[in-house]
Amino acid sequence: MDYQSIALQKIKIEDVTIGVRQIGNGENLVFIHGFPTHGYTWRKLIPQLSKHFKCHILDLPGLGNSEWSEKTDFKSKAQARYIISLLGKLRIEKYSLIAHNSGATIARVIAIEEKVDNLIMLNTEIPFHRPPWIPFYQRIGLLPTIPAIIRVLLKQNWFIKSSMGFKELYYDKSMLEDKLNILPYINPVVSSQLKTIGAFKYLKGIDWELVDEFKNSHSKITARTLMLWGEKDKTFPMKLGKQMVSQFSSETDFVIIKNASLLPHEEKPNEVIREILKFIKREYAT
Repeated sequence: MDYQSIALQKIKIEDVTIGVRQIGNGENLVFIHGFPTHGYTWRKLIPQLSKHFKCHILDLPGLGNSEWSEKTDFKSKAQARYIISLLGKLRIEKYSLIAHNSGATIARVIAIEEKVDNLIMLNTEIPFHRPPWIPFYQRIGLLPTIPAIIRVLLKQNWFIKSSMGFKELYYDKSMLEDKLNILPYINPVVSSQLKTIGAFKYLKGIDWELVDEFKNSHSKITARTLMLWGEKDKTFPMKLGKQMVSQFSSETDFVIIKNASLLPHEEKPNEVIREILKFIKREYAT
């Protein structure tokens, strides 16, 4: 299955337009990407998971096939509000969420405010932890000359492979050589100043006060929760991620994906699929 062959809808919510792809049948599974990716990041999971679930793959404002305006609020809580409105518009009332890094921050807001069956999170923000480079890029990303400079840098192989670029996405660094892995995230930014600005607006919207508040508000999440964590992640270290488990009051599992970094669903898709199916099927078996 070619991810790009899945029909794309663009659905207007408030002053944004969210790209949505839908495929499969069964219980609803909503996919929320993080940064610097978009819905394409789920491409290796969709062929199998769409055999079990109705998959709804989103592109959030600022990234992928989304649209925004100068008035758009990119804060994590606003992004959650857009998704809740989108699901209402699509008449999706019963669903599970699967989300990655900053997308899982947004998903946690949804799970606190709404009834969610299952919450599946991969390598995400941790209370009182600040990942390398992200706060720096948040500060400088929208300065007048920076988007243009970033577009030039993203054409340089050395920058892509550096820690300031995409080095930490994968434990297996050879994956940086595969154009199917990296170029779908780089090309839109390189080809469009507007896409570059949108990406930095999304990034700036990550709310660290909200993330820190999760230390207490995780207990408000009633959804069964599964954390899947790339063992070798330097952005969100596994040891710190595992400490979040005790903050949840609902059933919560923490599963390590070995020999994977920030994007375990891209590096080890079969392992991730297996753990997702095992976790969700266990709900229906009880």
